[in-house]
Amino acid sequence: MRGFTGENVLRYALLLLVLVLTVGPFAWMLSTSLKGSGEDIFTEIPAFLPQQPTLNNYARVADSIPVWSYIANSLIVAAMAVTGNAVGATLAGYALARLRFRGMKLLLGLTLGTLILPGEVTIISQYVTVRGMGLADTLLGVALPGAIAMLNVLLMRTAFAAIPDEMDEAAIIDGADAWQRFVRIGLPNVKGMLSVVVIFSFIGAWDDFLWPLIVLTNPEKYTLTVGLQYLSGAFSSDPRLIAAGTMIAFLPIAVVFGVAQRFFFRGVEEGAIKG
Repeated sequence: MRGFTGENVLRYALLLLVLVLTVGPFAWMLSTSLKGSGEDIFTEIPAFLPQQPTLNNYARVADSIPVWSYIANSLIVAAMAVTGNAVGATLAGYALARLRFRGMKLLLGLTLGTLILPGEVTIISQYVTVRGMGLADTLLGVALPGAIAMLNVLLMRTAFAAIPDEMDEAAIIDGADAWQRFVRIGLPNVKGMLSVVVIFSFIGAWDDFLWPLIVLTNPEKYTLTVGLQYLSGAFSSDPRLIAAGTMIAFLPIAVVFGVAQRFFFRGVEEGAIKG
């Protein structure tokens, strides 16, 4: 076969290995969540396909914990985080990329410096700040620290910096102020990167476990990731329920990415703007 060389074989073998390592655990969890109570999942050679497929495990999850309430809380936190990053990171990124002001390089350096620190280093100071603001045990207190992520600010700065300077210069000659240049020139050219920021913000807020666990004490305000710990504690001997709960937590992420994937890949590939 033309073009079928050892290099191609190695390439496809590596791709297959990556596929198994990334998709394999998800597929196994989905299979486990669909297995009936009569199936033995602890056999020496477990079956991948369910012999008695059922959705009863998902119904048992809803009966065991207030999963819909936890999902609503997670959606509220994710919505606040997405809104904060979409607005705040976009404005900050534009200011760092397109505006000139005293101390800009110092501010950019401090922004880069925050990426070096692991989240565990600042989590105590974040909690003290949130508690001092009276936002402990609130969903706003959960969303606030991630409302403007520095990584998202840098992503937006990179996107805005790729816009040719000539476009801004022409707008200035026409009498456009900074806000008009932001709305009419900046935003239309960074929609792809903005979708990347939205997806990252949603996934980060939805999957976060440690920070909501620290801030929230009222079980009625738990997010889904925190609420699912009760599922694993109460039914640790039944992996079917744990797998079903995990799939429930994963589905919204899959939906968001599926809807925005076209914009996501366009944003990842954005490197320059031709005009």
